[in-house]
Amino acid sequence: MSTYRLTATRRAPVMKDYKAYHGRNYREIPQISRLGRELIDDIDVVSQVFPFKVNNFVLEHLIRWDDVPDDPMFKLTFPRREMLSPEAYAAVADALARKADLGEMRVLVDGIRAALNPHPAGQTDLNVPMLDGVPLRGVQHKYRETLLFFPSQGQTCHAYCSFCFRWPQFVGPGFNRFAARETAQLVSYLRAHPEVTDVLFTGGDPLIMSARNLASYIRPVLEIPSVQRIRIGTKALSFWPYRFVSDPDAPELLALFRRIVDSGRHLALMAHFNHPRELEPDIVHEAIAHVRDTGAEIRTQSPLLRGINDDPAVWAGLWRTQVNLGCVPYYMFMARDTGAQPCYSVPLVRAAQIYADAYRQVSGLSRTVRGPSMSATPGKVEVVGVSTVNDEKVIALRFLQARTPEWVMQPFFARYDEEATWLDELEPAFGQDRFFFERHTMPRQQAG
Repeated sequence: MSTYRLTATRRAPVMKDYKAYHGRNYREIPQISRLGRELIDDIDVVSQVFPFKVNNFVLEHLIRWDDVPDDPMFKLTFPRREMLSPEAYAAVADALARKADLGEMRVLVDGIRAALNPHPAGQTDLNVPMLDGVPLRGVQHKYRETLLFFPSQGQTCHAYCSFCFRWPQFVGPGFNRFAARETAQLVSYLRAHPEVTDVLFTGGDPLIMSARNLASYIRPVLEIPSVQRIRIGTKALSFWPYRFVSDPDAPELLALFRRIVDSGRHLALMAHFNHPRELEPDIVHEAIAHVRDTGAEIRTQSPLLRGINDDPAVWAGLWRTQVNLGCVPYYMFMARDTGAQPCYSVPLVRAAQIYADAYRQVSGLSRTVRGPSMSATPGKVEVVGVSTVNDEKVIALRFLQARTPEWVMQPFFARYDEEATWLDELEPAFGQDRFFFERHTMPRQQAG
């Protein structure tokens, strides 16, 4: 078994100016001259389909350029050929070589994107709640207690992860981008649904917003007594830790966190860390300490990604370091069945083994983590492992969360399949024609 050891932290100087690079200006990146012609061609082609954005902190302090193209942080942020099928890659490369006009390129790229399952797990229909017969734009309500809110000004990130299942949020019109400009309908819905105790502000990344704008979305929610927990999904601790340390409104942001906690609510930052490298810089440690000093909790999560973190030692190192820094390991996810999933997916059987091997290497304080979990249409399905029942080798699964609460923690079994990477690739065990949840119509949340 390989091992991963956290190297000595590398002190990152305070960066007063954030600078982003994308498909139109990435050739200005100082380190780009280290890349060969083939890698540059791949960036040109793949960034036509998938959103690409990286910043100066990631470039200077997270990527080890001597290890490119195998460096995990390079893979995490830069477009690569493997993200597209050979047919799609060839079609886009040909269009670029012919200097196809914008209209032809748009039709080609939109067709490729539409075939990539841009909104999995019922995001545009089953998850969107209704209020007075009208769908709530920028809101999703899949599980009874938890509601997701997409503030319009938070629908970008400091840098983009190449695996991100929310890639349609970043590619412009035509892909049902989730965004809400104001909170009046959200507040009305929450008043009509007192069963909602948790509101997750998500994106994109809500912490791309100014503290003032973020507060304008959160303050009205704090007026709803039934809402007891506020969550904020973010990658900022990794991709721009200065947000909590030296950005001009960092003190205002931290003061907002304190106000949430002082209101009696639990505040949790749902922080994405995909590799231990992201926890090495001192500035990340400082940012984590600043957040924790407000009384907020940091829970950490990541998908299991082939070629980036599909190693038990990497996960064990990630969890140990997170606990040392006062964070709570929360979820190991499977790469969702959208976008570049074929590039990053790991078979469910192997994922369960990676999780178990990593779990065995850590103490009880790190064993708060759950997974491997698929956020599929019926709910969050945990891959428990491989077992033999009645002389049949099976994959054991259960719901950690579900559209129908009665399904939670209910075990079920699939036929053993070493290749399956997602729930819909599995077949029921024991000769059954359907899984138990497939016998039910998926419920959609409505206003009372």
